Amino acid sequence: MNRRLILNLIRREEQLSRADIAAATGLSPAAVTFVVSDLISEGYLVEGKTIPGGGGRRPIPLEINYAGHLAIGIKMNVGSLECVLTDLSTATLSSLTVEFKDTSPNSVLNAAETAVSRLQRLAPEGAGLLTGVGFSMPGTIDAEKGVCVKSHRFLWENVPFASMLQERVNVPVWMEDDTLAFALAQHLFGLGRQHRVFTAVAIGVGIGCATVVDGKVQRGAHGHAGKIGHSLHQQGGPICECGRSGCLQAFYSEPAIIARWQQTRAAEKNGSVDRYAMKEAALQGDQAAISILQEAGTAIGIHLARMVDIVDPEIIIVGGEAVTFGDLLFDPMQEALDLYCFTQPPALVPDERDNFWSSGAAALATQGLFNFEMTTPAMTI
Repeated sequence: MNRRLILNLIRREEQLSRADIAAATGLSPAAVTFVVSDLISEGYLVEGKTIPGGGGRRPIPLEINYAGHLAIGIKMNVGSLECVLTDLSTATLSSLTVEFKDTSPNSVLNAAETAVSRLQRLAPEGAGLLTGVGFSMPGTIDAEKGVCVKSHRFLWENVPFASMLQERVNVPVWMEDDTLAFALAQHLFGLGRQHRVFTAVAIGVGIGCATVVDGKVQRGAHGHAGKIGHSLHQQGGPICECGRSGCLQAFYSEPAIIARWQQTRAAEKNGSVDRYAMKEAALQGDQAAISILQEAGTAIGIHLARMVDIVDPEIIIVGGEAVTFGDLLFDPMQEALDLYCFTQPPALVPDERDNFWSSGAAALATQGLFNFEMTTPAMTI
């Protein structure tokens, strides 16, 4: 427990001396020295340089040795795995994409094994320990058991994928819903790092959200928390991937938004129809594109307002492919929040970083380290 306490304290503050740690935690100087010595010997902490100036002995700052350990993150997308090798801060060292033939667990397992093997070979010379592999996908996940309970998108049901992959690659494997993993990464090293309560929203192939409270991602009693995309938006609407009709994401996921705009361009046989083209068209005054994005932002904002009234987050971090639309989507979302929230709503903060979704998967392994819940020793690459 003291190891976890000290590691997380230094992670949040970036640098602390032994005396600072004792003062912040209430631990005795002897206890701090004992734990810190172990963490240094195991390569989790390093001593920084003292700052010159003043009389007397200057305290030695301690830092997390992010480069000393590695993690692999794998994010399952439609048709491919987005994969990264990271350090403990989830900073990307190498990345690659591996396609799979079909969505059967065995086909995805083969692709994931290939990804881990390739990323291990891409590790920098002298790289440290591999703490493990994080695997994220859309669905209801039993994170404790590493089982995909249900994924409507990929037609998985009760698949113990974490243990299946761990048997193949011989390192610890953690598994989680992709939006929950994204929120975890934001908490550990992203835009939510300094916030006690925040919500992360993903607008991509689906629409999901996850809330972090006091450092813990809220999963709900059965792992269903945050499935905002499956909230009923309009009865009798289009069929969702879950089989119901009228879900929010059936109307306003990124593919649904683009499909709506594409229908207005049916007479045009040439030209790219994707989110970049739609954004450019809107910026050039395409009224159909502007109207669709306005409608989508307003609708998503209304659903988020209900969530804000219940959760009361400090900020809302937005990720996913639809972030490309920028203020064309965010302005109506914020206006809806301003109008429908009971109190002053939080600001929307977009995250447009590349690879952060797969880095979110890598954060599952990092979280395993900071919580010291690993049951299998890390292995050298």
